[in-house]
Amino acid sequence: MLCLFCIGGCTTYGPSNALLGLDREQVIEALGPPTHTRRTESGELLEYARGPYGRHTFFITLNPSGRVERWEQVLQERNFKKIVPGVSRDDVRSLIGQSFEVVRLGRNRGEVWSYRYETPFCIWFQVEFDQEGVVRSAGDGIPPECLNRRGLLGL
Repeated sequence: MLCLFCIGGCTTYGPSNALLGLDREQVIEALGPPTHTRRTESGELLEYARGPYGRHTFFITLNPSGRVERWEQVLQERNFKKIVPGVSRDDVRSLIGQSFEVVRLGRNRGEVWSYRYETPFCIWFQVEFDQEGVVRSAGDGIPPECLNRRGLLGL
């Protein structure tokens, strides 16, 4: 009960280990409604994307009894490296969540998803999909707010 008192009453930007063991309703009370949910083999995943200018997306894993088993900030290099040509749109969503910055390419050639993430440089991670929703390319790019700055990558 003491733990609920500590996190109740207001929402926070991201999770902490205080959420471990709490149920779904308590997580939503602490963090607000998730941006996306999906069933997994071992329970449920709550996604908290903090875009468009936030640099974090949190995945909170609930076990079969509906309690928080673990949480993870997924916008990280180790996940970006798994996004290579041939990976599906659904697999990208499963690795790093939804993007708040989606640009459709001309002539129905697909779309580009962009993700701001924690880095000392003025860059974002971008994924280009073909018209079938398969990754064509992925890597770092320069966001619009950095294009007019002096120096390389807005430094």
